[in-house]
Amino acid sequence: MNTHSTSEASEAYIALGANLGNREETLKEALHRLDQREGIDILRCSNIYETEPVGYLDQPQFLNMAAALRTTLEPEALLQVMLEIEAQLGRVRDIRYGPRTVDLDLLWYEGYSSDNPELTLPHPRMRERAFVLFPLQEVVSPELEISGFREWVAAAVEDVDGKEGIRLWTPNE
Repeated sequence: MNTHSTSEASEAYIALGANLGNREETLKEALHRLDQREGIDILRCSNIYETEPVGYLDQPQFLNMAAALRTTLEPEALLQVMLEIEAQLGRVRDIRYGPRTVDLDLLWYEGYSSDNPELTLPHPRMRERAFVLFPLQEVVSPELEISGFREWVAAAVEDVDGKEGIRLWTPNE
C-alpha cells in the first residue's frame, strides 16, 4: 500500500453503492471504516437514494450515496484504502456492473487529474450516472472553488438520463 501523505489536506468526493445484504448498514460501515483511517475525515454525507441497476440489469436495486472527505492521502493511496474496505466488506468482482455488497468510487480529488489504468480522475463516467450525480450535488462544498465543479455537477444533473429510476430512500422501521 502507498502510505505517502501530502503535507496539506485536500477535499475529495466519493460515491458509495450497495445492493446485496443489509445495504444501509454496509454503507454506514464503509463510511465508519473510512473515517477511522488516519489521514481521512468524513466531512459531509448525502441522503441515501434507492436506484435501478445500470449495465447489468438482472440484480437487486441499489442504495447509493456520496460523501465529501478531507484527506492527507495521495489519490492513489486513498483509492487503495477504498479497495481494502470493499474487500473487507465482502466485495467480489465477478460480473462487470453486477451485484455487490459495496462499491466505493473515487470521483474527484482537489487539484488532481489523471488518466491511467489504475486511476482516472475526475471519474470518467460520473456525468452519465444519475445515481452518482444526485447524491454528489448534496455534498459538493459551496465554499470550495473548484473551477466550476459545483456548477458542472448541477448542469450534469439537469442533462443526465435515468432520473426516473432514483428515489430518496427511507428505511422501513
